[in-house]
Amino acid sequence: MAQYLPIFALLVLGVLFGALSFLASGLLAPRKKPTAAKLAPYECGIVPDREPPARFPVRFYLVAMIFIIFDIEIVFLYPFAVVFRQLHTFALVEVLVFAAVVLVSFLYLVSNGALSWGPGKWLRVGLPARTSESTIARVSVPPPPGRAA
Repeated sequence: MAQYLPIFALLVLGVLFGALSFLASGLLAPRKKPTAAKLAPYECGIVPDREPPARFPVRFYLVAMIFIIFDIEIVFLYPFAVVFRQLHTFALVEVLVFAAVVLVSFLYLVSNGALSWGPGKWLRVGLPARTSESTIARVSVPPPPGRAA
């Protein structure tokens, strides 16, 4: 039981610190409500003229996923590189399988448009080919009233 005493003491200190922080915040905080000017968003001296969009685009999350994937890959590959000479073929195969899984996940994210940051480019259907009927129909329209032909 004596082995757990430091852990219990640290737990008690953590709970006391949290409780005292809340208590001090409640006692020292200003009592009046903030004005509308203080509640308004402010960034770099520019007052926004429109509301921000409610949700981030999906691409934001896809880029975050790419970062996490490569971050995890580096965390696992660094120890492997340190002890590379002591490992055998099994470890090399394991690292190659891990790299293949990372590559597949990266290709999945790229196929979902994670790296496409511009506006979507769609092909527009042009005007139909001109025929004699369409040209005659346009030319044979009577002029507006008050204008001579």
